[in-house]
Amino acid sequence: MTFTYSDISKMIDHSLLNPTLTAAQLEAGCRLAVAYDTASVCILPYYLRRCSEILRGTGVKSSTTIGFPHGGHTTAVKTAEAERALADGGEELDMVVNISAVLSGDWDYVRDDIRAVTEITHAAGQKVKVIFENCYLNDDQKIRLCQICGELRTDWVKTSTGYGTGGATLEDLRLMRRHSPPEVQVKSAGGIRDLDALLRVREVGVTRSGATRTAEMLEECCRRLGLPPRCPNA
Repeated sequence: MTFTYSDISKMIDHSLLNPTLTAAQLEAGCRLAVAYDTASVCILPYYLRRCSEILRGTGVKSSTTIGFPHGGHTTAVKTAEAERALADGGEELDMVVNISAVLSGDWDYVRDDIRAVTEITHAAGQKVKVIFENCYLNDDQKIRLCQICGELRTDWVKTSTGYGTGGATLEDLRLMRRHSPPEVQVKSAGGIRDLDALLRVREVGVTRSGATRTAEMLEECCRRLGLPPRCPNA
């Protein structure tokens, strides 16, 4: 094997964004992420403060979404969301670009929108991931977004919300890695449902991936590495 357990577990942002999740399920999801030592939990914004409390001192980061899932919020609303999330203990924020503005070619608006959230997040010492929602975009638009995110020094570019008409593809991930500077990482989301899919995106340079099937993926990782089950009852 060319990877360790931590190499794989620290790729995963455990996603708790389904709007039907109850408070009990959100709590259990946070504790599952701790048990599996994922990179982060990306949770519904209203539960972020509690998520941050659960994760404090564990090495698993708390994160949430901004402008989710359509990106059409005004910049003022996105910055207010970011400020609230940071106050609630958010360490990584996943913001959606204004998809309408991208499709309209209003690149000044797009840049200013991303800049506003990035500056607030970085001023607080935290990190930002910028979601493109590639299923609605052509390659030129994806490349332009990579260039803008590189100029603004965002921390990640991300393929999708997981709630659009399509998720991450290897072609998109290669394109995003190729057109982003080395210091901007790439995150996949949507369609990464097993360990083999996670390993495939890792091979093309992805460092994070949103996942809901975290337990299944990481128990399979343990099996392949000859490790005991992480959570036998998962």
